[in-house]
Amino acid sequence: MGNSVPFEYYVRILISAVLGLLIGFDRTHKNKPAGVKTYTFVTVASALITIVSIESVEVYGQLHNRTMMDPMRLAAQIVSGLGFLGAGLIMKAGFEVKGLTSAAMILFAGGVGIGTGAGFYGIVTFSMAVAFFFIRVGGWIEKWEHRKLVAKEEKKDLSA
Repeated sequence: MGNSVPFEYYVRILISAVLGLLIGFDRTHKNKPAGVKTYTFVTVASALITIVSIESVEVYGQLHNRTMMDPMRLAAQIVSGLGFLGAGLIMKAGFEVKGLTSAAMILFAGGVGIGTGAGFYGIVTFSMAVAFFFIRVGGWIEKWEHRKLVAKEEKKDLSA
């Protein structure tokens, strides 16, 4: 890699930014704590760290005889860092817990960035489509369950 960076790496960073923006837009649209900028940073940083990790094996792996380097070692550390970041989004008030979905989406955004940084466009795109489809289905289910609960409580209040 050295001074010449393959054009595809720039494309990977750009794709990561666009996908992070899409994830963040979904969260911002729902007025959630982490939004467009947060998710874009997570996907781009994850892609960048993954690219650097993969390329550093090529560049620095031959410096010393018998040097063993794992190209995904830094990517594994991304997951630990995202856990820490996600934990900061989770808040508990009494029996109510908020921020779990945002924390999970931070981890998901990291996975999107790692996958894109490693060049796995197909599985990343499929994962985005599946996740967004089921986010919508989950939203409908949650609204339906909420309406059912409210109706049950109203019926209980009328009979009291």
